[in-house]
Amino acid sequence: MIYGGTSAGVMAAVQVARMGLRALIVEPGYHLGGMCVEGLGSSDIDNHPEFQNSPAVGGLALEYYRRISERYHRREAFEEMLAARRKVPELWRFEPHVAEEVFNSLVREHGVMVILGKRLDQEHGARLDANGRISALRCEDGTQVPGTVFIDATYEGDLLAAAGVSTTMGREPNRLYGETLNGIRGENTYRQFEVRVDPYCTPGDPQSGVIPTIQDEPLGTPGEGDHRVQAYCFRLCLTRDPANMIPFSRPPGYDPWQYEIYRRYAEACGHLWIPAANIPHGKTDLGSWHALSANLYGMNHAYPGGSYEVRERVLREHLLFTQGLCWFLANDPRVPREVREEWSQWGLAKDEFVDNHGWPRRFYVREARRMVSDYVITEHHTSGRASVPDPAAVAYWPPDMHATRRIVRDGAAYNEGFVFGERKWGPFGISYRALVPRSEECGNLITPTTLSASHVGYGAVRLEWTFMALAQAAATAAVIAIEDAVSLQEVSYPKLRARLLADGQVLELG
Repeated sequence: MIYGGTSAGVMAAVQVARMGLRALIVEPGYHLGGMCVEGLGSSDIDNHPEFQNSPAVGGLALEYYRRISERYHRREAFEEMLAARRKVPELWRFEPHVAEEVFNSLVREHGVMVILGKRLDQEHGARLDANGRISALRCEDGTQVPGTVFIDATYEGDLLAAAGVSTTMGREPNRLYGETLNGIRGENTYRQFEVRVDPYCTPGDPQSGVIPTIQDEPLGTPGEGDHRVQAYCFRLCLTRDPANMIPFSRPPGYDPWQYEIYRRYAEACGHLWIPAANIPHGKTDLGSWHALSANLYGMNHAYPGGSYEVRERVLREHLLFTQGLCWFLANDPRVPREVREEWSQWGLAKDEFVDNHGWPRRFYVREARRMVSDYVITEHHTSGRASVPDPAAVAYWPPDMHATRRIVRDGAAYNEGFVFGERKWGPFGISYRALVPRSEECGNLITPTTLSASHVGYGAVRLEWTFMALAQAAATAAVIAIEDAVSLQEVSYPKLRARLLADGQVLELG
């Protein structure tokens, strides 16, 4: 039984079906595919000049991108790229509705049962037997879903928490795992403000309070841990095609004061965030990683462990802010004319997120709960100082943690917490042991998405194609555990490895 119809959830179900067992997905929402169908179409594959990470994509993840290429009638070009080991980032990219078509077709082809719109009961969501194994999942409406092995494929780790598995949220202190990039950052230069922005309601007057998007709190002690997680945002799918465009509208309760920092940034000659076509048919996967964009630093900390009501409030606040921001950038006379002219050419795509007026239905939960198991992925793995004998997949991305808050430092607005790469990093094997809880906590639960990793370690793993690869490994292990009548902790790694390699999974890079 798989809780969470993310890209990982779908791939886990497909692998289970291909190995001859029945798979069931319970998805809290109404769409399969997770962030791939919510605007994250640029894939983070071969999109940096400094490295080529496509050789780490194999198995079901690679099959997914092959199916994407067929939808765009570019399969021949895709195969030529693979054979020549060339970097062609655009061949890995896709529109949200195309991704959803691919995930839905995979589910149909493999006879996967899907239950949509059923959320886990946050208090009593996992019924445990006398041996501490999950016997059934309980939904909010009382629906009981039995299973033999359970896979938590959510971004939030809700099934882990319901089962009593050890989890954590936020940033660990550097001393916990001997890291250097974790915890409060003493100095941040990456994606930092390129101009000085006065943070006070009355410029120059600290007693007047701070303007919106800034938290009035001290830096703290560098290297110490805290509850903060990296920022969330919506991945906006915009178009300039008038025939396919929904113009931006002024949202209810719009208040231009909420965007004062953008005005001041522009007045100080900072470069404001603007759209650019980067996925097929001239659309955007408009991400937020800039000094000032739609990342709402410090405004999501209640989300990871919050009730559904709290999470819905946080999502709604982010959505209303983002809707207002798009209107502000396209229309407010205080925005530089050239920026307004650029933004006014864009609008929401009519053929995307058609059940939500062109807006994504969920935002990008870059990090929420993380399991704490006997094995933890840390900065030592991302830097090559630790290797594993039991890789389930390969991570090929630098430690990537967006800023966690925006504060005042030296009298100016300051983004704290961003890490991208820094120092030595490289691809590494993700240990199978990081996917399973401690044996005394639960023997029939595994996760490909909220695995055991520090804040820094998770930053190198949290890509959709990596989640797909880990899901294939998790599902393979689940089937082996059932067939061999063992716990997930007791699964034979040689048997798991052999099957993964036979199915095209990448476990090492030559």
